[in-house]
Amino acid sequence: MADAATSGWAGLLAVLVLGAVGVTGAFAVHRLTAVAPRGLTAWPWLSGWHPPEHALSRYHARWYPVTVVFLAFDVEMLFMYPWVLVVADVGISAVVEMFVFLGVLLLGVLWARREGAFSWQ
Repeated sequence: MADAATSGWAGLLAVLVLGAVGVTGAFAVHRLTAVAPRGLTAWPWLSGWHPPEHALSRYHARWYPVTVVFLAFDVEMLFMYPWVLVVADVGISAVVEMFVFLGVLLLGVLWARREGAFSWQ
């Protein structure tokens, strides 16, 4: 029983050592073959000036709910294009189904508005 437990730990240790050797080897190959092994001395944008803010700090969190609503209605348009092609074949039930789908989306927007997702304070 001790041999089975030892061989399990030995296998785990071998995987960890091989992983560390692989990562170290990849880093060494990168450093040896890099065109410019030192870091950049000037930024490649803004004519070499440092940006005044971080890229992730430019957008306020209040834009995210608006973005989600936009994506919901954008995806809704993806569903409407094939619907237009089959509505003549299916009939009135396709029209009812589309209005039910639009109603569910409208309920989501009304709920988000009630929760204050679109308030700009």
